[in-house]
Amino acid sequence: MSATTQPSGEEEPSKEQRLRSFLAEKAADGEMYFKSKFIADEVGLSPKEIGALMVKLKDSATEIHVEKWSYTSATTWRIEPA
Repeated sequence: MSATTQPSGEEEPSKEQRLRSFLAEKAADGEMYFKSKFIADEVGLSPKEIGALMVKLKDSATEIHVEKWSYTSATTWRIEPA
């Protein structure tokens, strides 16, 4: 078994699941604001991937509320627990 292979029964979370879990954890104590480029390393995604996923999460996430808050050199997102 290679180092990248998951043991049977343990699937690696999708990029969307990883981002959703990260945001839910960070917003657990209240609202948070962020730009994709500042959380990219923590989540293991590119800022462009995060931006595309945020549009999806805005409509599909039930545990967090996602709002496109402002645009100044990059989109700022506002997250709060649902």
